[in-house]
This record gives sequence, C-alpha cells and structure tokens, in this order.
Amino acid sequence: DGKYFPAGEPDDYSGGRIERIDIETGKVETLYTHCDGHALRGPNDLVFDAHGGFYFTDHGKRRPRDVDFGGLYYAKADGSLIRELVHPMIMPNGVGLSPDEKTVYVAETRTGHLWGFDIVAPGAIQKHPPHENGGRHLTGPAGFTSFDSLAVEQNGHVCVASLVLGGINVIAADGSFVEFVALPDPITTNLCFGGPDMMDAYVTLSSTGRLVKMSWPRPGLRLNFDPGRQNQ
Repeated sequence: DGKYFPAGEPDDYSGGRIERIDIETGKVETLYTHCDGHALRGPNDLVFDAHGGFYFTDHGKRRPRDVDFGGLYYAKADGSLIRELVHPMIMPNGVGLSPDEKTVYVAETRTGHLWGFDIVAPGAIQKHPPHENGGRHLTGPAGFTSFDSLAVEQNGHVCVASLVLGGINVIAADGSFVEFVALPDPITTNLCFGGPDMMDAYVTLSSTGRLVKMSWPRPGLRLNFDPGRQNQ
C-alpha cells in the first residue's frame, strides 16, 4: 500500500544523546553523548530532581542478533556532569522519583520488572544484594507483559504503562499490587498527571496512535519545576 514503517537500527546510526532544545528559538544543543568513555545507546525517559539534575534511562538498541544492555544515569542540565548509577539493566524504560525523593524507580521493558533504588544524595544511590543491579525488586509480571513509562501518585504509588495487557499497573511503594486500569489499546506506552487537582491522566495509546485524557481516582505527583508544586 506504499506505507513505510521505519524499524530497527539503521546502518548509519550515530548513537544516543541527551539534547537541550530552546523552545523559543528551536536551537538544539547536545549535552551528552558518552559517559565514562562509553557511548549512550538509546536514552529513553528522564525525571528532574529538586536540585535541578535529572535521572535518565538508557534503553539501548536491539538488532537482529543481539541487544544492548542499558542503565540508569544521573546528569546535570548544564552539561557539566554525567554519572552512571546502574549497569547492566535489561531495556530500562520508565523512571520516576518518590514524593520524598529517597527512591528512584525504574521499569524494565523486556522483563516486566519494576525496581527501586535508594537515593543517598543527589545522583548517588545505595546498592543492596542480592541482584547485580543493586535495586529492590518491587514487582514482576504474573503473566506475559512488558513495562514502558511510569508516573508517581502523591501517595507514592507507582503507575506503570503496561504493554500486551494494555493498561496501567498501579504498584504501592512496598511492591504490593494496588490495581490494574485497563485501556482500549494493547500498546499503552506512557502517562502523566495534570489538571488543577492533578487528577487528570494523559495516556498514550500507541497501536492506535492516540493521546487520551481520563479521570484518575487519586492525585498524581507534580513534577519538579511545575509552578503548582509549591502549593501541593
């Protein structure tokens, strides 16, 4: 039918990067392409902390016969510092902070696992056994599913967009299951909270190419540098 669907890593792929875009002028500035001599492969999601730095996941890239390991990183928005916190991870994707910013959460796509890492200082985590990544395993799939992006509620629940099942898994901070919110698309990929009371959820439904708005039963956490956060 003449449609073209780009897929896979092109032969001339130059690597991943973190860029800063001036929304007024459209100017694009590259902040980071490497960390400790290793090229970023496919930066995915990021979240800013109250200090102005940001945590981000590098999802990596997949090729016909092999796949990159990914990781969790911390960087400053002025381009002066980037730090690898966790490596390896298997397709890390969604990332978010607990309300007290003592935990950074990471969702892995391929495994369907949600991890929590204890923050001891801005851009520094405390690792714990037994897993090699040092994180606390909060949940894994009861059946076949994959995780994508995530958002956090004011009460600390972690809301993870779930592929295959098509909806949002809500997980408490202790790893217990809260609820599953089914949506009419098997490829539910991302969500964020908004509205005057933070009880609107904006969700991407990727197999049907839609951005939808829905009422959420609990208020979401305002992100840092949102003008309304000081009133939360």
